[in-house]
Amino acid sequence: MYSGHNHPGIPMKYKFSEMLGYMKPSEIRELLKYASMPDFISFGGGMPNPLTFPMQDLKEIVDDVLDVSGKYALQYGNTGGLPELRTEISKMVMKTEGIKSEENEIIVTSGSQQGLYELGKIFLNRSDGVIVESPTYVGAISAFNANAGKMIPVEMDSEGIISDKVEEKLKSLTGRPEFPRFIYVIPNYQNPTGHTLNLDRRKHLLELSEKYQVPIVEDNPYGELRYSGKKLPSIKSLDKTGENVIYLGTFSKVMCPGLRIGYTVAPEAVISKLNLLKQALDLSSSTFSQYVAAEYLKRGVIYRQVPKTVELYSKKRNVMLNALEEHFPKDSTWSKPDGGMFIWATLDKKINTNQMLKTSIENGVGYVSGLAFSPDGSHTSSMRLNFTFSEEEEIVRGIKKLSNTIKNVATGITAT
Repeated sequence: MYSGHNHPGIPMKYKFSEMLGYMKPSEIRELLKYASMPDFISFGGGMPNPLTFPMQDLKEIVDDVLDVSGKYALQYGNTGGLPELRTEISKMVMKTEGIKSEENEIIVTSGSQQGLYELGKIFLNRSDGVIVESPTYVGAISAFNANAGKMIPVEMDSEGIISDKVEEKLKSLTGRPEFPRFIYVIPNYQNPTGHTLNLDRRKHLLELSEKYQVPIVEDNPYGELRYSGKKLPSIKSLDKTGENVIYLGTFSKVMCPGLRIGYTVAPEAVISKLNLLKQALDLSSSTFSQYVAAEYLKRGVIYRQVPKTVELYSKKRNVMLNALEEHFPKDSTWSKPDGGMFIWATLDKKINTNQMLKTSIENGVGYVSGLAFSPDGSHTSSMRLNFTFSEEEEIVRGIKKLSNTIKNVATGITAT
């Protein structure tokens, strides 16, 4: 007789795939556990500030979408994406980035994170190389690890990835099994450093892409969030062949992250493979979210909203830079980004920011250690600080607290 879940049988031993062994939990996701603690100040997440969510506009759009297109918006969708949305994205990337594209060169994704995972899946065999900035976006590390890629980190400075060093890597790896399948870069206000890739290096990367037949994956989530400095052309807009660059974009920073809409612009040969894979992943991204995003663009709400976001974040960036100047130890350095959401701080090399994180959390402040952004275990004395989410007063208080933690840890190291 069946006895439900109380059967005292042999416990099941699940046999998971080898691929899972390459995947590690995100330090950022772990940090979110502490976000609800009273008085806890988190510089850890990459979350947009809710004040930038265009609530009233979205409310009107949602009502209109349900009234006019409800029976379509709540139905299964096209794997490649809603045609009206792809048309609007094509117009937007032309207007904001000078990128020419046809509807069949765009696929809509569930956030640009899905786009990263898909690119890893269609290009990487086990141990195939990927050139990445060092440090690089933690989500890229997850996506490429999930496909067992071998990341090849290349050093950065305040002007972005050093393209001469990219050239050295390409030369030295030519003919070898781990020769890179693509070069992954975040040229504008890079995550985690905040650095911007200069124009000469953008052009040099394109030359290298063509010469060595290695595509560039240009990830641009923060491009519209510019507070100072000059807007530089996207790498994709500089590519006269239209074949060398795959471009990733998202609505998470210019509308809201909860609707989970991203997009990939690439030659049709790449889009067709992404489409095939997406059929296996989720059939299509949220049809309803796509209808909302299409109206958001069509009505021009994005162009009214972004300047408000820029104004809010620009002030917060300045408050954090001033607080760092006033309170951080004199032997530390930090980036001074022209845009984006992050500042990269580097401490005395004796301090391990990964080990210090527990103490910092106990003292009420979260950050992400440099190790989380390092595919090769470097950057152990650095940390990423997000300035967009906290209130200005919290930024100052948090930097003071963090500075005290650093000084106490440094004193403890010196004492031993």
